[in-house]
Amino acid sequence: MKVYYIFKLKDEFVSLYKDSPSTLFLMLKNIYFLDRTEVDYGYHLFKQLISPFKKNELDKNLFIKYHQTIPYSKRKDIHIINNLYRNEISRLRINHYFMKLECEQNFSTFFDLLKNEKNLFACSFQKTDFFFLTDYSRKSLV
Repeated sequence: MKVYYIFKLKDEFVSLYKDSPSTLFLMLKNIYFLDRTEVDYGYHLFKQLISPFKKNELDKNLFIKYHQTIPYSKRKDIHIINNLYRNEISRLRINHYFMKLECEQNFSTFFDLLKNEKNLFACSFQKTDFFFLTDYSRKSLV
């Protein structure tokens, strides 16, 4: 299973790191793996990089837009795509500062659904995979 964290970056960091996403990934990875004694430092660095999501609005819009058009459901806070034709099971949870996407394959329809949102950056810290969602291409992940 692949786990992606999706962040909404502030405009200034997108313009700085658009051509070098690996640097951005390394910064986020260092924050993710920080020692507990350095939580304050990581929190302040994280707040400088990341814009918060409008969680309730995004939750509602995703559900309204897709609940009748794709093999999609929502249980509590978790958006689920269970598409047997594409052999896909993906779960997305939207938090205030990140989205957590769990995929049982190397792609997710959620990437396509979210790629028009501004400044989204996806990272899989365990698998060292990262990309801006605007650059997402399903072919590159399969």
